Formats: sequence, C-alpha cells, structure tokens
Amino acid sequence: MPLGTLDRSPPAFFKQGPSAVSKLLLFSALSVLLMVADVRFGVTQPLRSVLSVFLYPVQWLAMRPQVLAESSSDYFETRDAAQAAERVLRQQLLVQAKRSGQVEQLALENRQLRELLGLRDRLDSSGFVAEVLYDAADPYTRKLIIDKGLTQGVKASAPVMDEFGILGQVTQVLPLVSEVTLVTDREHSIPVLNTRTGARGVAYGESGGAPLLELRFMATNADIEVGDLLSTSGVDGIYPPGVPVAKVTKVERRAETAFARILCEPLGHVQGARHVMVLTPLNEHTPPRPQIEKPQPMANAKGGRR
Repeated sequence: MPLGTLDRSPPAFFKQGPSAVSKLLLFSALSVLLMVADVRFGVTQPLRSVLSVFLYPVQWLAMRPQVLAESSSDYFETRDAAQAAERVLRQQLLVQAKRSGQVEQLALENRQLRELLGLRDRLDSSGFVAEVLYDAADPYTRKLIIDKGLTQGVKASAPVMDEFGILGQVTQVLPLVSEVTLVTDREHSIPVLNTRTGARGVAYGESGGAPLLELRFMATNADIEVGDLLSTSGVDGIYPPGVPVAKVTKVERRAETAFARILCEPLGHVQGARHVMVLTPLNEHTPPRPQIEKPQPMANAKGGRR
C-alpha cells in the first residue's frame, strides 16, 4: 500500500473535546448571559470606563479634521455676522446719543414743571434679576416659576418684566421660588395707556390658543388703530407707568355690539423668557389711602331735649 493513501486522522476512539455545535451553543448562551447581566447589573461598566480612557486619545485625533473644518467655517460666519452687527450698533449708538440728549433736556423740563406746579415726583421702582426655571404644570394657565422667593425679598403682586416689556405679576411667593402669572393668562388684567391717544383701558389675557391680550370695554367709535403701542398707566399702584405692554394687532368693530373687539400682541417674550426683572410694587412707596370718616347719626330731637 502506498504511503500517501494512509489515513492520518486519529481514530474516533482518540478524538477529544466538544463538538462545534456544542461550542456554538455554549458561547451563545454565555453571550446572552453577559448581555442580560450588563443590562441588569452593569457588570461591564468598569471595563467600558477603562477602555474609554485608553480610546479617548484615538477618538480625539480622529475628530480633529472635522473640528478644524467646523471651526474655520464658524470663524468666517461669526466674523461676517460680527461686522454686520457692529455696523448696526454704531448706527443705533448715534441715534441713542441724539435721544439721550433730548431725554436729559426733557427730564430737566419735567422736573422744573413739577416743581413749579407743586406736583409729587415720580416714583422709581427698584428690582432685581431672576431666572426662569420652568413653566407651570397646569396646561390651562400661563404661569412661570422663577428662582427667587421670599428669602430674596420677592413680594406678592410684584411686577415682572424683561428687556422688551411687562411679562406678568408675582401671584405666589414660596421660600426659594415664586410663581409668575403672565399677562396672557385669562385670569390676569392690567391697566394700560394708549401712547398715541392717551386713552386708558384694561387689557385681559385672551383665553384662546395664541398668547394674546384683549383690550375690553372700548367703544366701537374709539380712536384706536392697528399698531398702537400700549404701556402701563400706573393708576393701579402696582405697575410703574410707561413700561411697554403690548401692540394692537387686530380691531373688529361690529354693529351689533357697543364695544369693539381689540386683540393685542404682548411685547414681552412670554414664551421664551430666560431672565426677568422683578420690580417692587409701587404701593410699597405710596402713602396709604386716607380713611374716610363715616358721618355720625343725628341724635333724636326728643331724646336731645331729654
């Protein structure tokens, strides 16, 4: 018999070790066990932490080209935007410089006229900055929660505003946080003044879906137009006068009713404010209202003779 025809595989009697199917089942079961243990108990978390430390330099080097490309693109975009913003700000600075001189002159004339007429000086309302934490959980109200409370000196009914206008009023004060009811809430009302005509009114929160205000109880023939600016009138003793509140966006004059339907858009960012200013209510500085003495009942004439 030639040597090449000899079977060199060992006989079946000398074969050792598990079969391939047994190994497949064993390692499959082990893989499933490790996955379940990792999900339930996080047994591989230390290993992942060690591997992440060693792989971080590799990841950092791999991300450098993308980071450099994004940085260069952002640099050119930011430079162009900064140059455009600088030009706009320079123009605004010139306008504001002109207005500041006029404001100082008007303030001087106002003070002289008040002294001449013997009127009381306007009250300056102080305040402090607060941060909006989150919206109130009630979907049927429009309220905010700020990070200042009783320990920081927040008082109930304090006005709240941002850099654009009035946002609302503090309605609940807790030790560390406070609740602010927005001007668009259906239960909120604010006295306003039409800066164009000087007419006073009361703006209420609109109960519809959009964050709007409604200027109610205005006659159909009232002098009000779309685009009129409404500011606080200051007659309620809470809001300081002259702070922007809203802008008229819609005027409906209907013949069947005596009042016009006037919708206004709030100037304050009632849906996106992050930092607000909490003001001191004006009634903290104003003197109390005088007590009206009740007339004494007249004594009976007969009783007087007795």
